[in-house]
Amino acid sequence: METSEVEKDTQEQNKEEEEFKHFIDLHGPALKSSRIPPIYWKSLHYKLANEIFDAGHVFGIMQVEQVEDEQEAEDGESDEEAQEEERKKPNPGVELVSKVLVTSENGLQATDPTSVFLIDHAWTYRVESARQQLEQVPGLLQRMASLMHFDFHGEYPDEDVVEQVLEEMWKYNQTYQLSQGTAEEKVPVWYIMDEFGSQVQHSDEPTCSMAPFFYMPEQIAYTILWPLQDLANGDEVTRDYAYGESNPLIRKCRLLPWEPADMRAISPFTPEPSDLYYQSIFQENKETLPRPTEAQVYPKDKIFKVYTEMRQVLANLKHPQFVFTDKEEEADILMLYSHIKDYRKLSEERPHVLLNQFPCETMVTVKDCLASVARRVGGTEGAKWLPRTFNLKTELPQFISHYQQNQERGQDNHWICKPWNLARGLDTHITNNLNYVIRQRESTPKVVCKYLEKPVLFERQEVGPVKFDIRYIVLLRSVQPLQLYAYNVFWLRFSNRPFSLDHFDDYQKHFTVMNYTEGAQLKQVHYDDFIPQFEKQYPEYPWKDVQEGLFQSFAELFQAACSRPAPYGICAYPASRAVYAIDLMLKWDSNAEGERIMQPQILEVNFSPDCARACKYHPSFYDDVFRTLFLDDTQGCPVTRIV
Repeated sequence: METSEVEKDTQEQNKEEEEFKHFIDLHGPALKSSRIPPIYWKSLHYKLANEIFDAGHVFGIMQVEQVEDEQEAEDGESDEEAQEEERKKPNPGVELVSKVLVTSENGLQATDPTSVFLIDHAWTYRVESARQQLEQVPGLLQRMASLMHFDFHGEYPDEDVVEQVLEEMWKYNQTYQLSQGTAEEKVPVWYIMDEFGSQVQHSDEPTCSMAPFFYMPEQIAYTILWPLQDLANGDEVTRDYAYGESNPLIRKCRLLPWEPADMRAISPFTPEPSDLYYQSIFQENKETLPRPTEAQVYPKDKIFKVYTEMRQVLANLKHPQFVFTDKEEEADILMLYSHIKDYRKLSEERPHVLLNQFPCETMVTVKDCLASVARRVGGTEGAKWLPRTFNLKTELPQFISHYQQNQERGQDNHWICKPWNLARGLDTHITNNLNYVIRQRESTPKVVCKYLEKPVLFERQEVGPVKFDIRYIVLLRSVQPLQLYAYNVFWLRFSNRPFSLDHFDDYQKHFTVMNYTEGAQLKQVHYDDFIPQFEKQYPEYPWKDVQEGLFQSFAELFQAACSRPAPYGICAYPASRAVYAIDLMLKWDSNAEGERIMQPQILEVNFSPDCARACKYHPSFYDDVFRTLFLDDTQGCPVTRIV
């Protein structure tokens, strides 16, 4: 009998060991990146597998009144400033602050393997759906208002309370990102911890650490808490809200949502980054530069073999001087969607092969590089044709200073945060909330650009005045000498709701890309129908003059991007050609004489753009592109030489 009990215990122990090994196999990288000490891994596995939330046995929440006098003395505020700040608060009066304390009589020992705790998430969301969830999910708005200490006793859903939660949630939320899935599924997820986790306060010398953790068997995210030192009964549980940031100035910036600070003394000007910046980007991209080669000269009647991954090219290229091959090694032209990395090898082994991309073209196709290159034209504030842009990774202090100076001058302070390298409006945020912008630095790398508060609008008869953007296809045939063409046909995209500076989470009011939005109307206006309508709405602004300004901005952009050798500019490789899409808008501005003008605003430059509409309405599109880029023959092609 005793043996069977021993065997049973052994079997149980082996099973537990096997399950733990599987847990480590699945979650080992996440455990290490979260820096959860190995001493806690077994207990963490056990608590996750059995959904054990035992923090309540060790910790308690205590509410205390914020000592306003001390804060004022620290901030050096005048009485008038303090009163003004008080009036701005969601609920003027005494501010309650919650603290988490150790309530266990025995305290908490960092060396105890069980001193690791699960914290549930009260609300998990993507920003674009936050308002809808607050308005529609039963009990969510009440819970968030209570968690954020709003003293509200009215009826839910209340629009003012929704706005308060959307404003204040940037002091409470955290973020993580899925590493697999579609582009939409990889958009950062934001979450607010439960009432316990949300009340753990900041300290520069924290007593505990916290990290998000995605438990794969249940597909659930939790936050894990563990002590950094032994804690006695009554000690406070704190964490570092700017964990991992050692630069004092950046820490001050990142902590600004909770610890307000005046940053106006910092210069808001942003000169072009040093060469080291471009070198690091080049290394991250893992490109090799081609060897110097002479441009190949081909007979006028040469038949080029084309290898391509692009279905639109395969379906629409009909010109007799181009034939397709499914063997990459025998191609004269490589028309690839995937990015070429080893240009050196190509230049050494196949210097005659023509390509559809340039080394270091990220100088224009990635938003932070685009902003940097634009400073070669317009100095520290950038070119007039690019909205004022800051890199949140490297220029956060300058942005905060600029924002606070705008605020002091009473100037518009609406900004749009964009990922460096995503399109279609994914993970893009519009706000005038400084805390919102600062917290974006914790998710995917982003730039923050001045939002166009005075865009040129287009009157849609059935809707009213809406935002619109314009897409031009440009063809870069050579860097040295610079040869740049624009396709004369352009494409338009429209918002579906009248423009106004509010409800920035209303996608169909503030964005124009409707192709990927379920249920959204896709307004189609052909360019030659648009021009007379535009000139009717704006008779003082002939489209010919507007387009001349657009082409001038394209010329200045590529002149700047090609003004320096790689990796500080686009590489002058004779075998390279490229097709880019430039998306832009128009805004109202004034020239030196004070006259009202339409100023082009370049939004982004896209590599290998989707040309489905071009092919549908202009079947000769790819014939024109290939003739211009590879035959150097523009006769009869609807293209304009810009440079």
